[in-house]
Amino acid sequence: MNGKTVMACIDAAHASLREHADEIASLDQAIGDGDHIINLLRGMDALVAMRAQLEAEAFAPALKLAAAKVLSTVGGSSGPLFFSMLTGIAKTSTDDAGVAEFARAFAAGVDAVGQRGKTGTGSKTMMDVLMPVAEHFTAMADARASKHDVLTALPRIAEENMLATRDMLATKGRASFLGERSRGHVDPGARSSQLMIGAVCARIAQDDA
Repeated sequence: MNGKTVMACIDAAHASLREHADEIASLDQAIGDGDHIINLLRGMDALVAMRAQLEAEAFAPALKLAAAKVLSTVGGSSGPLFFSMLTGIAKTSTDDAGVAEFARAFAAGVDAVGQRGKTGTGSKTMMDVLMPVAEHFTAMADARASKHDVLTALPRIAEENMLATRDMLATKGRASFLGERSRGHVDPGARSSQLMIGAVCARIAQDDA
């Protein structure tokens, strides 16, 4: 894996977010500030604009560059959270692109998000997708699951847990002020995280086909 891998994943996530932008905006208008997808796409556009710089780097340095750009361009709470995730992955990644190594790096990134946001699962946030995915990724790596099986399973886990946020009571962010009215809506951060996970897994699987 290298900077070209990072850029390919960014392209895949970017395309998926753009495709579902109206849906995410509607979810956020129902329980949030309404600017989640605008902030994410601003950051993605900025990353696409630095394609040559990212593709010239090794994997971890490319992630660190992307993290810095995300922090400076993505507004709201998403910027610091995704900065923490990308930085956490970069710090823990190795030159080995095996399942076990990347599972460990992804878990470190998710843990960094949890520490930054001071939350875990059950609060109706992106962590309700990220943490279960990280846990299943780690478990599959420990069981020596194949790369194909991991790339097939993680999008399913992400979708199941994204949908589960619909019935949750929000306890973080603007949605928490709605109380019981926050139920019945999928969390926009959970949806965007699920979409990006699915898109990245599909892109990596495409390269291995």
